[in-house]
Amino acid sequence: MLPWYDRNRQFSGFKASIFGGILLPGLWIGVAWALGRYDAASSTVAAAPALPAINASAGALPLGAMPVTEALHQIGLWAVRFLLLSLAVTPFRRIGQWPRLIQVRRMLGVAAFSYAAIHLFLYIVQQHYRLVFVASEIASRIYLTIGFAALLGLCTLAATSTDSALRRLGGRTWQRLHYLVYPITVPALVHFFLQSKVNVTEPVLMSGFFIWLMSYRLAYRLNGDRALSLWHLLGLAVWAGLLTAFGESAWYQFMTGLGGKRILLANLSFAHHIRPSWWVLAAGSAMMGLKLIADRVWAGKKRRRLSPAASPT
Repeated sequence: MLPWYDRNRQFSGFKASIFGGILLPGLWIGVAWALGRYDAASSTVAAAPALPAINASAGALPLGAMPVTEALHQIGLWAVRFLLLSLAVTPFRRIGQWPRLIQVRRMLGVAAFSYAAIHLFLYIVQQHYRLVFVASEIASRIYLTIGFAALLGLCTLAATSTDSALRRLGGRTWQRLHYLVYPITVPALVHFFLQSKVNVTEPVLMSGFFIWLMSYRLAYRLNGDRALSLWHLLGLAVWAGLLTAFGESAWYQFMTGLGGKRILLANLSFAHHIRPSWWVLAAGSAMMGLKLIADRVWAGKKRRRLSPAASPT
C-alpha cells in the first residue's frame, strides 16, 4: 500500500504531508550535490558549467569542498533524527491526545533505515566503490562496526514493518521484536559520537532527546500507564537537561581530554551559543504546553462533541 493511503485505502493528506517531509532532506542534499560537479576518482570539485557563480576555491559549493563527505554526514544525521522522531510518536500521541499520529510511526522508522542505508552507500562512494576495503574497514574500525550493527538492526525492523509480517509473526511477537528499536538507537548514537570526533554538539543534543524519550516511557510505566501530570513533565525536562549537561562534560573529560569542567561551566554561559542541555530542557518543557493545549482545548472540544444535546425547554 502506498504511503499516502490510510488503512481504508483512501488518500490521506496527513500521511502524504509526512511522507513529503521525509523526502525533503534527501532531495535538498541531492540538489546541493548536483549544483557542483564532483570527480570521485580524483576527489576534486569544479564549478558546474551552468552555474559560473559557484566558486569551489572560495568554498561556495552548497556541500563544501568535499561534497561526498558532507552529504555522508548530513544523511547520517537525518537517519538519527528520523529514528528519534519515530520514538517521539508515542509521547506526542499520549500528551497531545492525538491517536491519529500512530499512523506515521512505521513510516518514520522505515525512513530512518532508508537514510541509514543511503549513509552506508555514500561511504562506499567515498571509498571509490572498493567493497573489500569497505568491509575490512567496517570490521577493523570500532565506530564503523557499531554503526553497521545499528544498520543491521534497523534493516530487521524495516523488513518486518509490513502488515503481512505483523500477521505472520503475531501481534505479541511483532511488538517484542520492534522493542529492539530502543537498544538499536544506542549504538546509532555511539557511532554518531565517535565519528564526530571533537565537536559532538549534535550527538549530545540527539542523545539528550533520547534520554527524555526513554525517561518518559519509564515514568509512564511507573505511573501505572496513566497520563503524566505537568509536574511529571517538568521533572522529566529538568532530569533530561541535567543528564545531557553532565554527559557532554563526561565525554569531553574522558574521550578528548579537553576538560569536562570547562564544558560544564559553559552550560551556564550564553555568551557564544546555547548548549544542547538547554535545548533539551526547552523541548521537554514544551511538552507541558502541549499537554495544557490538549487538556483545555482539544479534550474540551471532544467532550462537548460527545455530550448529549440539551433538551428543549
